[in-house]
Amino acid sequence: MTSLTESPTRTRPAHRTYSRWASLVVLCAGALMTILDGNIVTVAMPAVQNDLGFSGPGLAWVVNAYLIPFGGLLLLAGRLGDLVGRKRMFTAGLAVFTAASVLCGVATSQGMLIAARALQGVGGAMTSAVVLGMLVALFPEPREQARAIAVFSAVGAAGGALGTFLGGALTQALSWHWIFLINLPIGIVAWLAALRILAPDSGEGLDRGADYPGAALVTGALMLTVYAIVGAGDLTATLLLAALALALFVAFTLRQARAARPLLRLRLFGSRLLTGANAVQVLMIATMYGFQFIGALYLQRVLGYGELATGTAFLPAPVAIGVLMLGLSARTVGRFGAYRVLLAGLALTAVGMALLSRAPADGSYVTDVLPPMLLLAAGFAAAMPALTGLAMSGAREEDAGLASGLFNTTQVVGGSLGLAVLSVLAASRTEGLPAGGAESVAATAEGYQLAFRVATVIAVGALVLAAGVLRPRSGVRD
Repeated sequence: MTSLTESPTRTRPAHRTYSRWASLVVLCAGALMTILDGNIVTVAMPAVQNDLGFSGPGLAWVVNAYLIPFGGLLLLAGRLGDLVGRKRMFTAGLAVFTAASVLCGVATSQGMLIAARALQGVGGAMTSAVVLGMLVALFPEPREQARAIAVFSAVGAAGGALGTFLGGALTQALSWHWIFLINLPIGIVAWLAALRILAPDSGEGLDRGADYPGAALVTGALMLTVYAIVGAGDLTATLLLAALALALFVAFTLRQARAARPLLRLRLFGSRLLTGANAVQVLMIATMYGFQFIGALYLQRVLGYGELATGTAFLPAPVAIGVLMLGLSARTVGRFGAYRVLLAGLALTAVGMALLSRAPADGSYVTDVLPPMLLLAAGFAAAMPALTGLAMSGAREEDAGLASGLFNTTQVVGGSLGLAVLSVLAASRTEGLPAGGAESVAATAEGYQLAFRVATVIAVGALVLAAGVLRPRSGVRD
């Protein structure tokens, strides 16, 4: 990446400032596609099932086929971005993701859709893994970096919620194919803009750290981890996959400790901020995914909302997140410090989830869903930029791509874990209860209440962990 520490000349400061913020727009656009895609498909699942004839268990692979390569390849893609150049990795990822989106949109069979979704996951990992590393290199000054991270986090958070709305709107107005085809114009514009606006960077070179055996071990371990969480099915298979994933992680760690040019420099985990922030993120994202997915099910199966109405009901969340992140987040972090802002955000998240856990079978969106949703949005708007800043501040410049890949990996693992655990809890609570009329709705609501209560406990756990691990050292401002 072109150095930003050179002395500016009189004729170029405006151009340099413009190119940096224009680069941020390009990075946000690329990340937005992958974030939207993780959520836009959920509301369209019934339409996909009816059109292509998926069974209930088979339909889950429309989501899992994307998550497994996405989560498994993030770490490898982040390291390769450091080696071959982050711009090259980002633009290549955009091209792969856009092409795969078209294949998804024209899919006429189950196999074609699942294969295209897996290719989307590969492109999404390539694009997402290097974004934070590029961002912190573009904005090394703390105040500007806080603003840039706030913008990026706002786009990501809003994209997650907007995906639910767009999925319902496009499916109802056109067809499910358009939830994927919409990526074609966005991807082409983002790719062309990236080629023109992003500054070139050469990277360290593949001969400086391409540990392919280590890459195979960690990629296999991460893929098995995500698969065990979201797709294994029965308990025995899940435990076997988890044990195999653990064995691969141990083998990878041993190799990294001995390799001359390791894929993952183990010194990264010596950073209290980087390690602690990733651990906190797993719990926080698990909580937010619980709200997003279980909340959508509550609106549909308990309150009787349709696809478009459900998507519309979620719109206040991205609006609140965008306003708070862009208007207050960077200033608040600059004034009070990332640590204090993070704790306040996690506390709001826990309170919002606790209120949501009281939503009854005869509840109302205005009184039982909207207030907790706004609290959760405010909490996320405060916590996510602060957490991102703390995580990336714990990495050296040469490790920024790898740290970015690691941070994105824990997002996928946290989201997958939260979705799997909370969904299973909700279903197990409801099973065996009456299956008809008002009693069925009440049983379903009970299941969701249990899931939200467990999500509250997870949010409190994130708050306690952050308070203990990320506390600034005496005399050092975070």
